[in-house]
Amino acid sequence: MFLGVDVGTGGTRAILVDRDGRVVVSEACEHQPIHSAEIGWAEQDPDDWWHAAKTAIGGVMRWARENGKAVESVGLTGQMHGCVMLDADGKVLRPALIWCDQRTQPQCDWLNETIGYERMIELTCNPALPNFTLTKLLWVREHQPEIFAKIAHVLCPKDYVRYKLTGEYAIDMQEASGTLLLDVTYRRWSTEVAAAAGIPMSWLPSLFEGPEVCGRILPEASSVTGLAAGTPVVAGAGDQGAGAVGMGILEPGSVSATIGTSGVVFAATAAPTKDAHGRLHTFCHAAPGIWHVMGVTNGAGLSFRYFRDTFTPQLGYDDLTALAAKVPAGSDGMLWVPYLFGERTPHLDPDARAAFIGVTASHTLGHFVRAVLEGVAFSLKDTFTLFEELAIPVEKIRLGGGGARGPLWRQIQADVYNHSVELLEAEEGGAFGAALLAGTGVNAWPSVQAACAATIRAAAVIPPTSAAAMQAAYPRYRRIYPALKGVFQA
Repeated sequence: MFLGVDVGTGGTRAILVDRDGRVVVSEACEHQPIHSAEIGWAEQDPDDWWHAAKTAIGGVMRWARENGKAVESVGLTGQMHGCVMLDADGKVLRPALIWCDQRTQPQCDWLNETIGYERMIELTCNPALPNFTLTKLLWVREHQPEIFAKIAHVLCPKDYVRYKLTGEYAIDMQEASGTLLLDVTYRRWSTEVAAAAGIPMSWLPSLFEGPEVCGRILPEASSVTGLAAGTPVVAGAGDQGAGAVGMGILEPGSVSATIGTSGVVFAATAAPTKDAHGRLHTFCHAAPGIWHVMGVTNGAGLSFRYFRDTFTPQLGYDDLTALAAKVPAGSDGMLWVPYLFGERTPHLDPDARAAFIGVTASHTLGHFVRAVLEGVAFSLKDTFTLFEELAIPVEKIRLGGGGARGPLWRQIQADVYNHSVELLEAEEGGAFGAALLAGTGVNAWPSVQAACAATIRAAAVIPPTSAAAMQAAYPRYRRIYPALKGVFQA
């Protein structure tokens, strides 16, 4: 068995996967809600992730003991870009600023002035954005210098859990690509960026490829998780990198569209492909020797959750989608722009705001719900539009996350993308990809590509049925952001 652990935003999930790619058991533990002291702020307690990881891992390990199964190796994945700051003793100095925190635009502006916008993309393949780890460090330096002075180690969320499991300060290439401190082209830390930003290289964890073993379970971690001391732990990947492995997105032309809290369109590339305007992220792939590009919508599944929790907490998601299914494609002219936490692709605007547009007295609850589902799909289509502009091929699209589980949302995606979409037999997200990386690391498969070929199977293909209505609505959606830009700024 191979253990995959996903330290997400809402909770941590652990799964056991066998060599046939079957998920034999899964356990999850929710995290405490995101703390947001001010608009645009988002923080979590790293030790809450560790508590959830212990609970989830402990649950699957009880099943393993009861069924006489052994875990050969462990792979980690999780929410990307978070900034965990530790002192010299490995103690957490403050709550982590996580991926959706938007407070650091002034630090982005400082980086662009100090290093230069074009030079930053040349060095890291990405622009300075509030989501990235480096900008969060710079915010702490400016606003909490007493904490900054005590920093000895900087980790991302899943890598803090790894530290608690193994005692190692380590990170994988794919996750490190989202820190704004990695030379993505050459798969090494950028000494130029670190020096310009005033970040000591000693703070940065050791770099590994996704399937490389980078640590082993400590006796004290064994006692609280049930994992055997000495079990190998591989580097793994950030949630999008591991999710792409779990969906077999490894060759040019293969693309995934995943809707979780955020939404991501992810395409594998044989070489680092840079967007000169920084609208797409270019990262190292979790598989050695290849890269990927991706566009990100900050408020994808978050839009649906926000709507339900705020306006219809008494109804479940299935109840709401049943109402939306009665509404025609295009929501009778209503549109939703999902900028609840600003927006990354394609606008790079932390001040963008969400909105319903075109509301009339004849619209029903079902219209609002369908507009949310369509608006999220339109925001992901913006990335496909950029792929076309940059000649990035799209031959097959595989759906993942919550957007793949409901028949209405996956049909909406096929219609909005104007392309058939594939569903997998078992779409298990990042935890599954992390487990495949773990198996590759102990030679259960000779490569990540071989692991995917042995375990991932398509289950269905969904063609577009209402593409004309969605293609007519998309240009109207595209006009909303320019019309609203700056309206909500002081």
